[in-house]
Amino acid sequence: MKRTFKKMCRLSLFGLLTWIVPCELASTQSVGESDSAKGLPSAPQPQPARAPALAQPEPNPVALSLTFPAGTGPEPSPADAQTPISEAGPNGMMRLTRAQAEQIAIKNNPQISVGRLLALAQHQVYRETRSAELPNFNGAATAVDANEGSRIGAGSLTASRLLEHSGAGFTLSQLITDFGRTINLVSSSRLQAKAQNATALATTEDIVLATDQAFYNALQAQALLKVAQQTVETRGSVEHQVDELAKSKLKSNLDLSFAQVNLSQARLLQLDAQNNVDSTLAALAAVLGFDKQIHYQLLEDDSQAPPPPPPDIDVLIRTALQQRPDLQALTYNQQAAERFRLAQRDQLFPTISALGVAGVTPVRPDCFGNSCFPNYFISPWYGAIGVNMEVPIFNGFLFTSQAAEAKFKANAARENTRNLHDTVVRDVRTAWLAANTSFQKVAVSQELAKEADLALQLAQGRYQLGLASIVELSQAQLQQTDAQIGYVNAQYQYRLALSTLNFETGALP
Repeated sequence: MKRTFKKMCRLSLFGLLTWIVPCELASTQSVGESDSAKGLPSAPQPQPARAPALAQPEPNPVALSLTFPAGTGPEPSPADAQTPISEAGPNGMMRLTRAQAEQIAIKNNPQISVGRLLALAQHQVYRETRSAELPNFNGAATAVDANEGSRIGAGSLTASRLLEHSGAGFTLSQLITDFGRTINLVSSSRLQAKAQNATALATTEDIVLATDQAFYNALQAQALLKVAQQTVETRGSVEHQVDELAKSKLKSNLDLSFAQVNLSQARLLQLDAQNNVDSTLAALAAVLGFDKQIHYQLLEDDSQAPPPPPPDIDVLIRTALQQRPDLQALTYNQQAAERFRLAQRDQLFPTISALGVAGVTPVRPDCFGNSCFPNYFISPWYGAIGVNMEVPIFNGFLFTSQAAEAKFKANAARENTRNLHDTVVRDVRTAWLAANTSFQKVAVSQELAKEADLALQLAQGRYQLGLASIVELSQAQLQQTDAQIGYVNAQYQYRLALSTLNFETGALP
């Protein structure tokens, strides 16, 4: 009789629990089924091995129209009017995809403008150096009022005797040969211009990678904020349930304290997540080149991320060595340093140049008093042409020292290029390993999140039946939260790892 009475009381208690408050996870589905509600991309599924596919899938293009705050956005252009960048979302928020963020950063980031301007400046240096190969053509007009027939007693002029005259003429000078010095200087400047162009391209790829990182960090922070909000909601439901049971003397105050601690932890998690969202959006605004905070509605790519390329790392390394613009820049700089070394060495050779002059002297002296100067300005026209050879003999070892300095710098440039070559090989290997590991983590973390979800449901049921303590339920809640956070991190870390692999192999758009 007593056993039957206890069983009836237990059933009544279970019915009372079900009637007072709903189960904490009654509205919670498994992680795989609730991804769309959470705004998370589904995990990529393993696919058969295929050729390297480094480019990430792009979302569908969106019709765009956005008004930037004054002084913060790029200047409009006719091309922009035909191909807008973004569209206004609800509440006037800026809707932004990753590809659109890259376009804005490339157009608006000041570091890219600096790289392009330096490339243009270096091209002008090349033109300055090349001017030594071209003729110099100068015109002059001179009028002299002098103490007729006097001579200069100090200083130096072209002629020592001063005569009153006026005239005009032209001077033409042309370098014939300096045995390769000017040619090597021009080649060095041209290679430096190519190096600066490659550096500008490397800066662009750096900004594109930084944009991808900021974009995925912002998406990850928003997804974690949703997890934190859901955690606060579910733990708040449990806390309310335990509070009602404690008031009815069906649960102890210890259970209520545990529930309140769990709720406080969830609220702290939510505060940190909200701060992280604001920080990542500020970082995204900075890399896009804006000096004011702009609120974005980030649009996520719903398609599955492709698997990492096959483990033929040698192919990726060869691609990186051919396409990396920073390595190309150092290679050009090395070649430029070698050309400059040859130019400094060629200073020891003679320089042969030609000079021609022609002009007219309409006003010239004839006679002054009792003195005449029949040997000056016989004809109103003058002209001459000549060739000059200048041979360096000794200048205190200046040219040999400059040649030795250029040689050492050329050797240093060669070692810098070799060092970057080794660094690129290492970075490609580590980037592929990181992408491959992140890809495997996505599936594992998804399975872990499902198992943690199920474990929480079981712990909730056991706690309601009185078969488990609040400690077991708290542990299950903590494991579920950690699993959800791990699943979110794994998805976005994999997409970021793909962007990093594209960057390391020089395959960024």
